[in-house]
Amino acid sequence: MARIIVVDDSEDICRLLKRALEKDGHSVTALPDTQELDEKLCKAADLILLDVMMPGEDGVAACGRIRAFTDCPILFLTARGEDEDVLNGLGAGGDDYLTKPFSILQLRARVEAHLRRERRVPSYRFVSGGLRFDLQAKKVYAGERELSLTRSEYLLCETLARHPGLVYTREQLLEEVFGFDSDSGEASVTEHIKNLRGKLASCGSAPIETVWGMGYRWNSEKA
Repeated sequence: MARIIVVDDSEDICRLLKRALEKDGHSVTALPDTQELDEKLCKAADLILLDVMMPGEDGVAACGRIRAFTDCPILFLTARGEDEDVLNGLGAGGDDYLTKPFSILQLRARVEAHLRRERRVPSYRFVSGGLRFDLQAKKVYAGERELSLTRSEYLLCETLARHPGLVYTREQLLEEVFGFDSDSGEASVTEHIKNLRGKLASCGSAPIETVWGMGYRWNSEKA
């Protein structure tokens, strides 16, 4: 059983998602307002479904605020044509998104995919250049300094670092991190890579190389 928070200003959508996810055995808290996302509630959550277009504090702003005290997967619920909002949301710390209208089967599959990734507990570490990866804690360190990465940024970083020199296309990274059925497009990968590069650069590391016309690869000598 997972503890899931659903935030949407539509009572009908909240009721529908709560009913569907509770049928899968999850504990669901449905909220009509992002302001109700406080630290205690978010720290206890295993996954958060967050509508982008909300009155008052929107989903993107809320995501940026609550990332200070939760690292659980955050999935945006977004209408078609809100691509810019989604990219901003990924930059604020979101992991994935579902485009409305979506089927309940699609919702269940996406939620389960993210929860399944959270349940994986690797028991070893590895080092690439000056970066140390803790696969159990899903953290990256430059010396003793921990990089503040979102879950999606971490997964991209680990995927590339595990196979230095191997070129990954955006499509391959999309499938590896978000799953083959994700609504996230290749532009989401580009945005996450941009954010990840900025955080690596802050500690003097630049291992992610662009291979023009193909994708990205990891250069351990620059890590």
